[in-house]
Amino acid sequence: MSASDLILLALDNEQVLQLFERSLTAASYRVTIAHNRDSLDKTLQNTSPALVIIADHFSGGIGLEVSNDMIDRFPTMPVLLFAAQESIDLLRSAMKAGISDCLIPPLRPSDIAIAVELAMKKSLRIGDWTRREVKRTTASLEQRVNELQRLETIFDHIEDGVIILDSNDHILLVNPAARRVFEIGQEEISGNNIFDIIPHQDLRHLITMGNVNPLQFQEIRFEDERVFNAQYASIPGIGKAVTLQNITYLKQIDHMKNEFVSMVSHDLRSPLTAILGYVELLDRVGPINDQQKDFIQRVQVSVQNVTALINDLLELGRIEAGISGQDDIVSLDAVLNIAIDNIIFQIAEKKLNLKTNIPAEVPPLYGNPVRIRQMLDNLLGNALKYTPTGGDIDVSIVLEANQLLLKIADTGPGIPPADQLHIFEKFYRGSNVSTKVTGSGLGLAIVKSIVEAHHGRIWVDSVHGKGSTFTVVLPTINAG
Repeated sequence: MSASDLILLALDNEQVLQLFERSLTAASYRVTIAHNRDSLDKTLQNTSPALVIIADHFSGGIGLEVSNDMIDRFPTMPVLLFAAQESIDLLRSAMKAGISDCLIPPLRPSDIAIAVELAMKKSLRIGDWTRREVKRTTASLEQRVNELQRLETIFDHIEDGVIILDSNDHILLVNPAARRVFEIGQEEISGNNIFDIIPHQDLRHLITMGNVNPLQFQEIRFEDERVFNAQYASIPGIGKAVTLQNITYLKQIDHMKNEFVSMVSHDLRSPLTAILGYVELLDRVGPINDQQKDFIQRVQVSVQNVTALINDLLELGRIEAGISGQDDIVSLDAVLNIAIDNIIFQIAEKKLNLKTNIPAEVPPLYGNPVRIRQMLDNLLGNALKYTPTGGDIDVSIVLEANQLLLKIADTGPGIPPADQLHIFEKFYRGSNVSTKVTGSGLGLAIVKSIVEAHHGRIWVDSVHGKGSTFTVVLPTINAG
């Protein structure tokens, strides 16, 4: 409180006005007077009173209503209400409105000065608290703004593309890297459906499948031979995120490696054929004892295994190079039934329970029937190989939006989570596969290449110790 504080009196009773003016002047306050509502408004506009005292029936109006208006306009300014007579309803309304105090006759000068001083001190405490809260809130907001600015800077400068969507696939954020990937300009695209802005089929498939099964991975390919590894992840309370990592250079390295392996494999096949031929001629040039026969058989088995591996490598090279033979209309259900018939005796021998769920009418595909059969043989062969005696194999086909979903499930040992990301890589075998189980580690790599050559997708869902389900998605003819 300062001795120079200005008190505004809005009192229209002359005797009361003189009493308040003398009392406040004696207490070293400066006083200004408003005789009517217009004068009150002008004084409030042109001065900065520290406190206002207003009569309950000021200038023919209701002082309480005028006080409410002032408190709304100046929430930190204390207001005292002078009432000609005491009223419980008036006191209750005044407290509810936020008026600091009510002054009721009879009043002594000291009563007026004390009421003003208490109201001023209370206002000062409220002002201090308000300033502290404003300072604290401002500091908190500044910190958040700084954090948001740092996040925005990081978001704009990371090399990987990032797309943030809401739960309805509407765009929330797209960083510059993602704009460059899909060649989007600088126009505002927030709020638009992602498929209207980016009609890329691979991205659509990733998001569509991700809505059903989050944490999806998929390669997104472009006609200019760029390849991106895309990952889908749900964000609770917001929507979903798609991240894009450029793996074009890795694909180029992989292509060079494949060409080298294919060349070496082709060069090795001829000497291996010669070795096998000469081994078979050994018993024609002289007698061979039993131990020598055992050695010869071991050599033959080893050469045949290496030859089979080389043939798989060459086959994989041809698939990846796009040398797949003649494409035609393919009935997936017909080829699947033939592949199942081919292993039916082995299924019976292991006493496996085979269950099939194949619709009566399955839309045709367009592709290479030989490759489709090769894909099915590998997947069914794996299920047969790894399912223990008495286990179950489930085979089903489901039609979804011009796509066929082929699922082959088994009750084998399953695939450890750490292995599932690599199971389709060349020469990779699960860490829980026994060394007694034969295989080159190329079967699933061949399957993946065949599926991708037919513009499809494949993934595995597996629980370690309980089995695996391989899902292949292939477009029907109508999808094209």
